[in-house]
Parts: sequence; C-alpha cells; structure tokens
Amino acid sequence: MAPIKNGVAYFNEIPERLVNENTVAYRTSLIDVDNVELDGGILAKSLYFSIDPHLRRWMAGRDTSTGPGYELGNPLTRGIVPAFQEYNVLAANTTLQVIHPEPGVSLSAYLNVLGMPGQTAFYGLELIGKPKSGETIYVSAGAGAVGSIVAQLAKAKGLKVIASAGSSDKVEAMKQMGVDVAFNYKVEDTAGVLAKEGPIDIYWDHIGGPQLEAAIGACSLYARIIVCGALLAFNNAPAHNVKNLAEILYKRLRVQGFMYWEAEVEVEGHSGNPIKFINTLTPLVKSGRIHSTEQVFDGIESINQAIATGLTGTSTGKVVVKVADP
Repeated sequence: MAPIKNGVAYFNEIPERLVNENTVAYRTSLIDVDNVELDGGILAKSLYFSIDPHLRRWMAGRDTSTGPGYELGNPLTRGIVPAFQEYNVLAANTTLQVIHPEPGVSLSAYLNVLGMPGQTAFYGLELIGKPKSGETIYVSAGAGAVGSIVAQLAKAKGLKVIASAGSSDKVEAMKQMGVDVAFNYKVEDTAGVLAKEGPIDIYWDHIGGPQLEAAIGACSLYARIIVCGALLAFNNAPAHNVKNLAEILYKRLRVQGFMYWEAEVEVEGHSGNPIKFINTLTPLVKSGRIHSTEQVFDGIESINQAIATGLTGTSTGKVVVKVADP
C-alpha cells in the first residue's frame, strides 16, 4: 500500500484567557502503514477524539499538578495516546481497555456516558454525594458532558434536580433531560432560585466562584458539595472570594474534590475494570432513561473548532471529534 495521510493536531498558540480556533492547529504527514517500526507495539487507527475541559489546564505554557503542559508546535497528547493524530504506534506495555459495544449504543457513547464523563458522574455521586431518593441536588454546568449525566443519574435515583447553564438553548436541553428546575444563571439570580427551590442536599460544583457561594448559602445541614471542576480558574477568570465559607462549619457541610480514577478504586475496589459502573449505567442508557448527549465534529481537520467549542462552555453535552469510521 502506498503511504497515506496521517493528520495530527498540535498546540499552536497560548490563549490569553479563552481558547479559540487558533489555539490548536492541524497538519499532515505521510505514513506507510505496512512498514511502520512497531518495536513490539501495535499500530492504532484513531476513530474518535475526546475533547475535555481539563485539556485547558495544559494550554497555559507551563506544567500543572496533573501533568506537563503542552509545548508550542508539539502534538496534543492525552493519557495513553501519544498524539491526537490519525495513526499512532502504541508501545507493547500500553494498558488498553477492550469494549464490546452494546446493540443500539453508539461507539462515541463510550467516550461519554459509558466512558470517563459517566464514570466521573457515577463515582462522584456514589463516593461523596451518597444520594437518597427525595433529596435535592443542584448541578452547575448542567448541560455539559459530566453535568448532563449527573443530572440524569440523580433523576433516575429519585432526586429533585436543579441545574443551571449559560444559554436558553442549554436550559431547553436540560428540560429535555428531565431536569426539574432548569435556569440560565446569566439571566436569573442563582441564590434566588436556590432559596425558592431548595434547600439543597447535594451540590455538584463545576464552576467555583459565585455559584459555589450561592450553593453554600442554600445547603441544608450535613449537605455534600462535590467539587468536580473549576472552570473559572481554568479560563483565568477574575478571582472571586467566596464570602460564606464559615457556613461550611455551621452547617457541617462535606466539601470534597476528587479524581475519577481514584474514586473508581474506592467504589469498585480496583481499577481498570469498572463493573459496578457498567452494570449500572448500561441498562439506563439502553432503556433511554439516560441519554448520551453529544456534539460531534467530523474529521480531524475540525479539531480546532471542537477545542474552541468544548473548552469555552458553548457546547451542549460531550464534544467529540469523529476521525474515521470503524
């Protein structure tokens, strides 16, 4: 076979605040798939790329607590993937998880509701939230990849779900998911909504800042606050001093951050084989009680648009790039 195109996404520009379509760029080279030096490894063809908010942390031109920052001109990387490109050589000692797609479930769902976002939602609720039927949960960024799953999973567990987002389209999407109280935090006062619809027993925090302050004010005694993200900090937004931290003491609140891979060990008893997660979420997905909400960009050449959409809060659900058909 003649050499074929091997497109790759690379870090092109350090964003001052929000990423844009110039932050990541795309270039091509050629690869001879019949004569690649494998050195005991395998040649892997990329089908989908997962675009996740935490990628923003590595675009600041410096190393972070969760890994080295991206270097200008170098390919984007993530986890076991050497580069966001069409073909990669994976080393012989690479740990891979084999999936067996369920009938009627899209392959991209395994990057979404049946993948890392779903695991994050499931393990965070199980380990920290400990939801009980009849309780009330508030989810910020409720139309995002993780937030949309948290909202639907909480609803399936019998909770009253309050969720916020930053546009009318996202509010409508949350209503379609079954959210009981969906509102636009840019239009409605979060503290006012929570005072009317609360108190809340669980707050799933993606934002920090004013949203966290409002949630603390609306918490019941012994409420649980699950810190999953800090989008304001990711995007270098002006700092907001939360003024009611003393209520954590007075209300005896539990406030905890987590990483899904550590929570997996706590919930499953091991890592790499998420049995409880799969056995819980798969029936809910197949029955339609939880939907895999996603925004798909076609072709690796669209990755700059996908990055700009997925890392600026303008997407609804999970952002993925479809690179090729199976």
